[in-house]
Amino acid sequence: MKRLLSLVETLAALALLLIALLTAANVFVRYCFDWQIPDWFDGTQMLLGVAMFWGIAIATYYGNHIAVDLLWEALGRRGRLWIDLLATAITLAFLVPLAWMVWVKVGGTGSQSTMDLRLPLVWFYSAGAVGATVAAGLALVRLLQLPLGREARLDDAEGANAEAVHGS
Repeated sequence: MKRLLSLVETLAALALLLIALLTAANVFVRYCFDWQIPDWFDGTQMLLGVAMFWGIAIATYYGNHIAVDLLWEALGRRGRLWIDLLATAITLAFLVPLAWMVWVKVGGTGSQSTMDLRLPLVWFYSAGAVGATVAAGLALVRLLQLPLGREARLDDAEGANAEAVHGS
């Protein structure tokens, strides 16, 4: 499981890194050489979609979504578990049809491609669809692990404490 989580984190981070590098390189060549990198804008848009789906996957598993936890903080251990279970179930109920519809989109792209380099959009859409599917799968794993007391936690070396990681 640790390898899968590491892979998910790495893919999301690489997509963000590529966005930053592509944008910075385009700004550099535009101002220095009055030229643009072909398809830099389309590429960054597609990579952002990939990064978002893979980022959603890892955030869902660790329960690190943005949350207002006034109620969660006030409850005891059992109440927190119920909120985490409810939040994860709602997230799973959202992610399953989302993953399905992204796959439908992949099937409908046909021969669509980027404007300049003619890169097939199906590559980017497929990477996003796999990320959405992994997100749904990790939400299911989290939902099954929570009642067993095996909630996913970030390492203490990464600066998270037990109460900072929950799905509410």
